Amino acid sequence: MKVLLVEDDKRLAATVKRGLEAEHFTVDVALTGPDGLWLATESIYDVIVLDIMLPGRNGYQVCADLREAGDWTPILMLTAKDGDLDEAEALDTGADDYVTKPFSFPVLVSRLRALTRRAAAIEPGVIVAGGIVVDPGRRRVWRGGTEIELTARQFDVLEFLAKRAGRVVSKSEILDGVWEFGFEGDLNIVEVYVRRIRARIDDPFGCRSISTIRGVGYRLEDET
Repeated sequence: MKVLLVEDDKRLAATVKRGLEAEHFTVDVALTGPDGLWLATESIYDVIVLDIMLPGRNGYQVCADLREAGDWTPILMLTAKDGDLDEAEALDTGADDYVTKPFSFPVLVSRLRALTRRAAAIEPGVIVAGGIVVDPGRRRVWRGGTEIELTARQFDVLEFLAKRAGRVVSKSEILDGVWEFGFEGDLNIVEVYVRRIRARIDDPFGCRSISTIRGVGYRLEDET
């Protein structure tokens, strides 16, 4: 699961980032409203954690800007302010949930997972492509009646391809959509993960669901 955390308190942001990564989230951090808005439009996130009191552009404005642009990524507002009016304003601008500082970290994680489950429920329940079934809500994969175990990152890559079944997707697109923003590692890490996914979903079954389009990228076949 990929999270954008927009929080100007560097210490809190670092703590939340470490905690979420320990729970197998991928986390990008922005310290200002404009930076958060830019990151939200430059990459794909499963959920956005958005502080209200931000320099440059506050959380209400960032949330409203995203909604006006047609971006309905689930947003959880995070603020030191308290009171019914603050919560009402957050929800009125398009936020999906609201947590007041100081907060319980397990509660934050539970709220984020609940938001992504609700978002998955709005979308088609499962994706069927290339002879496999991908369930984003439960993060499970099957071929025929056999469930296939994947690591968290392998699942994220497969889900990214499944949502674009039939399309050729470049390594850069996969990297931007799954890994943290500004990842400076070798682009060929995508190739490594695709190879490992094939070893799980294709090789044991004598199938070839993911095609390599030389010099362009990868395509998960859309035939079932």
